[in-house]
Amino acid sequence: MIIVTGGAGFIGSNLVAALEARGIGPVVVVDRLGHGDKWRNIAKRVPHDIVVPEALPAFLDRHQLEIDTIFHLGAVSATTETDADLIVASNFRLSLDLWSWCVRTDTRLIYASSAATYGDGSAGFDDDPARLPDLRPLNPYGWSKHAFDRRVMAQLSAGGRRPRQWAGLKFFNVYGPNEYHKEDMRSVPAKLWPVVRAGEAATLFASDRPDYADGGQMRDFVWVGDCVEVMLWLHANPGVNGLFNLGTGRARTWNDLAAAMFAAAGQPARIAYAPMPDHLKGKYQYFTEARMDRLRAAGYTAPFTTLEEGLRRYVQDFLATSDPYA
Repeated sequence: MIIVTGGAGFIGSNLVAALEARGIGPVVVVDRLGHGDKWRNIAKRVPHDIVVPEALPAFLDRHQLEIDTIFHLGAVSATTETDADLIVASNFRLSLDLWSWCVRTDTRLIYASSAATYGDGSAGFDDDPARLPDLRPLNPYGWSKHAFDRRVMAQLSAGGRRPRQWAGLKFFNVYGPNEYHKEDMRSVPAKLWPVVRAGEAATLFASDRPDYADGGQMRDFVWVGDCVEVMLWLHANPGVNGLFNLGTGRARTWNDLAAAMFAAAGQPARIAYAPMPDHLKGKYQYFTEARMDRLRAAGYTAPFTTLEEGLRRYVQDFLATSDPYA
């Protein structure tokens, strides 16, 4: 049995679809569906069960002997969330509880960390655990992920027990289908699509730094399908353990992204710029790029999807169709 927390969310629902397609399971989705359209993310799936997060501890204990792997992707993921107590309960405390349960039951644990742990990037984007003390996240979400990464490494350094397999994945800027319920936390491609479809100008942030042109700020954009492939590879290679970046290893500009969106829609690029909002000044990442050396050294050899190809798939196979769900 495979448990996917956040299994009806963006990355989680894409993982659930891939597990089902490959006959890996049964798969149990742990999530809250709420009152919106989040349920559509798993509407095409046949989950073994759907469990609300508060019922998870009892479910785990009832099915202890059946569970092989927990993919822990559920979290309060809004970088704008200011309720630090809520974030600690959801992102740190629950992760600790799952780690302890997996240690006790000899269960594998693959969990989501985040590139938000790198803060403004001034300390680099090296996923070497020895560099963790140097990182300064910019918001409670990034801090909560960083706190758990550090807690794991402290326990291992002290000789503490670990799950049968463990891996933490520092996701960079992920985009792709099934993110529509995230509203303001959707990726920029999802936000731009209505504008691109209407043939209007895509508005990007102007730069307030002389070393970056308007729209020249850079991110490591990664197609959600590539993230799923890495997780499936980890599941197929239970001897691989560690903390790993999950990006493409190549930063691209927002201008590149907007141009690729228009190209995927068969339209000429139209780009405008708006001033950087005051509340983002000093907290805005101008450059992110995953160092992928450690994942490659661990044995992952598959290529990552280019930004142009990923956006072509996203637009033509999902956003521009009558059914945009994976």
